[in-house]
Parts: sequence; structure tokens; C-alpha cells
Amino acid sequence: MAIKDIFTLVDLYDEAMPGPSAAIELARTLDAHVTGLSLAMEPLAPGFLASPIPADYIVGAIEEAQRQADVAARRFRDRASAADVAAEARTLTVLAGAAAPILAQAHLSDLVVIGQEDYDKPEPMRGTVIEAVLFEAGVPLLLIPKDGPRRIAFNRAVIAWDASSTAARAVHAALPLLERFATVEITIVESKRDWAGEPGADVARYLARHGLDVTINLIHREANDVAATLNRHVRSTGADLLVMGAYGHSRLREFIVGGATRGILETMVVPTLMAH
Repeated sequence: MAIKDIFTLVDLYDEAMPGPSAAIELARTLDAHVTGLSLAMEPLAPGFLASPIPADYIVGAIEEAQRQADVAARRFRDRASAADVAAEARTLTVLAGAAAPILAQAHLSDLVVIGQEDYDKPEPMRGTVIEAVLFEAGVPLLLIPKDGPRRIAFNRAVIAWDASSTAARAVHAALPLLERFATVEITIVESKRDWAGEPGADVARYLARHGLDVTINLIHREANDVAATLNRHVRSTGADLLVMGAYGHSRLREFIVGGATRGILETMVVPTLMAH
């Protein structure tokens, strides 16, 4: 299925807007529509306070949050207009920590694009929203690194493959993008698993039937750290995109994220498409 509807979370404080800018550029390339959501956070009063927060303070905080969200939404709208991309800018006022209203707006899209969480320039609920989208939205997520390239050049894509159903879902989700790449590499980080036949041959055949130029590469695991291994590899090969499955689950309201997934979320060096 072609990607025709992209959803992105607008940065409030980083005027470079790495995620939304990448979403706009991708929408221009794919002739797609892009929706940008700008968040205004209602303050959440700590339960240990001895006395309630004054109502006028809460009202003032919400009004200021909404003003900042409106400014960011206009910035997004102007950038999309300058790129001649069909776009809609929305604002949403949510209680701090409440991801469900955000997911409701992301569900009916083909791809969600969000900038990596940047602890030096924190955005409201960024980590919470990323994990909620990964494990609950049912939509593939393209993450844009805070320090790496923010535009996909469509030259070389790397697929982190372990033959799991999660990795297969990531491949299916990425296929509309993979079909635009000059080369696609199936990358297998060495492990003790037993493979039925040549490692990666099955997914390579599948992608080749879609007309992709596919290679298979088995790489040495670096210090038992899959994320560091993949980062080193995509850097050394000049890859423009990493595709991988996202591992984890939700326990009540706490997300338990797999080690390799968490490592890439924190240290990614190229745009990374994940699906769960």
C-alpha cells in the first residue's frame, strides 16, 4: 500500500523541527498529505502537595501552553506551504502523561514520523508518545535522529533481520519506502539461533520479487550490544535508513522496551523505521 497519509508530532521548542521537517520532505517526495499535531499540556498537580494549586495559576499555565502550541502549529503550516505540500496543522490540549488522545489522531495514517527524544531540548511527553505509538498505534513509526541526517536519500537501506514476526512486520511496513531504494541490505547480527537454510535468504527472495536489489550481510556482534553493532554498520556502509522490529510490551501503563530497541531509540544515527 502506498504511503499517502503521514502523521507527525510538531516540535514546540526546537524551531528546526527535525521530525516535522522530515515528514514534510517525505510527503513531498511521495505526493502524500501530512498532518502535524502540536501539543498543549495541562499541568498535572503532584499528589503530595499539602494545598491545591490556585485556579488562576492552572488557567494561566494552560493558556500559555496553548499559545506555544498555536505558534508551533503555524510554524509547521508555513513550512509545509513553502514546500508546496498538502498539510493540516492541529493542536491538542492533553493532560500530562495521557497518550490515548494522541494515538486516536495517529491511528488513521499510513506512517507516523517523530523526531528522536532529545534530553537537551526536551519536548512534552516525547518519550511517552514514541513508545505509545510503537506498541499501541498499529502504525509504523519513522524516527528522525536528533544529530544525524534528517532527509532520506533513498540510496541504501539496511534491514535488521532476525526472522521474527516482529521483523517481518517491519519489512512489510517499510516496503513502500524500500521500493524506492537503489539497494537494500538484509543485515543479520550474529547469534546462536539455528536458521532453516541460508540466513536471510527467505526475506531476500521476498523483496527481490518486489523488484528490489537485495544483498545479505552477516555481521559480528560488537561487545554483545546489538544497537552499537547496527549503528556502527549503518555508519560504515553509508546507509540512509534502518528498518527493524520494535520489541517490548506494555505492563499496565509502563512500557517495557527490549534492549536493542531501547538502544536504537537512544542512539540512532540514521532515520529508523520501526514496527511492532
